[in-house]
Amino acid sequence: MTVFLQRDANDFPDVELADNNGLLAFGGNLEESTLLNAYKKGIFPWYNPDEPICWYCPNPRFVLFPEKIKISKSMKTILKKNIFSFSIDTDFIGVIKNCQMAKRKTAPGTWITDKIETAYTTLFKNGYVHSAEASHNKKLVGGLYGVQLGKVFFGESMFANESNASKFAFIKYVEALQKNGVALIDCQVYTPHLESLGAEFIPRKKFISLLNELIIQ
Repeated sequence: MTVFLQRDANDFPDVELADNNGLLAFGGNLEESTLLNAYKKGIFPWYNPDEPICWYCPNPRFVLFPEKIKISKSMKTILKKNIFSFSIDTDFIGVIKNCQMAKRKTAPGTWITDKIETAYTTLFKNGYVHSAEASHNKKLVGGLYGVQLGKVFFGESMFANESNASKFAFIKYVEALQKNGVALIDCQVYTPHLESLGAEFIPRKKFISLLNELIIQ
């Protein structure tokens, strides 16, 4: 049963009320408190520019346990050759704008609206959102961004303007997150790209249980 939220509401319904596509609610706002409250409950916004804000909590959930990351032989070679340079939080604006412009096979446009960009930029400035960058010849060519709460990183979007750049950034960032104690990476929904890197489905109830364990309330 999809629930309508008032403009100033950030109290979400039980995630078990989500429909078969994971849609739980629509409406509400993108203020910091609303977004953080949503992520703590396993809920994320995902909607097209001409739609109201839609909130999702799919079942099953697509996640990556950092220790299970898969690195192919070809990627191991790329990592050894130092084709790309890696950085964290040095060009968040560049990353989110490239994610916004990236062409998707599953959709003609982008879900990263100006309002989304503004909201996540605020979260970045306040230390909740982080970006990982891959550069080649000092030019940003790949990367990703997402929200970190406690020992959980919620991936939001990634892009690559050169072959393997996003995989490189993802692998390097997963290694960095693991060193800093992150135990779960939320990939939200299935993609073959992330499956090749070791992501897997887990039941929503298990996902919510992990959030309650890994996020300091």
